[in-house]
Amino acid sequence: MTVHLDFGDDGIATVTLARPETRDELIAAFTAVRDAPHARVLLLRAEGKHFSAGADLSEFGNAANVFEARRIRWDRDPWMHLWHLPQPTLAALHGYALGAGLEMALLCDLRLAAAGTRLGLPETTLGMLPAAAGTQSLGRILGAPAATAHVMLGETIDADEAARRGIVHRVVNTDALDSEALAAAQQLSALDPEVARSAKRALRIAADLSLADGLAAERRLARVGASRQP
Repeated sequence: MTVHLDFGDDGIATVTLARPETRDELIAAFTAVRDAPHARVLLLRAEGKHFSAGADLSEFGNAANVFEARRIRWDRDPWMHLWHLPQPTLAALHGYALGAGLEMALLCDLRLAAAGTRLGLPETTLGMLPAAAGTQSLGRILGAPAATAHVMLGETIDADEAARRGIVHRVVNTDALDSEALAAAQQLSALDPEVARSAKRALRIAADLSLADGLAAERRLARVGASRQP
């Protein structure tokens, strides 16, 4: 097993990546979190020196070339399973967070990074496009103009610069990453689950709707939460 899933009594579901390119296990883990009634938040972390240095194409056996390997990856796409999770999601990054590894983190709601973490989308320098939603997720976070250097030039930056640009929300000491990520996950888990899910939905649809439609959706979601209060 190279993707480990643990459900805590505090409502935190922790997915630990030992080899994040193992897509079938990622799909199974994300689906299990989605379906667990007691899971209030997903914490995504990784073992070893790096969060993820990108895809390992050896997973795809005898694919004729890198492009055929990518087609196989698309047929086993775990990314939208992560994006569509109703629970708040938090990624804890360290070492290298490159390519599909960074794209996976960009699909989470919040990102913490250890000092010294390197982040980037180098796919275009290899003759490809980011194919795990990187152009869309980073464009939503930064806006298309600000995302251009990352996507088109394959720019790699450190954690402090990523925080300045809004790609990660907080940089922490390397030896404190796990404890800081757990504390943030506990803070999310302490929220009323329906309120947390409604807030997530309202923020997500803001990128797709006009301001008027987004405000109307926010009011609908707020009324749902208010109706559950004693």
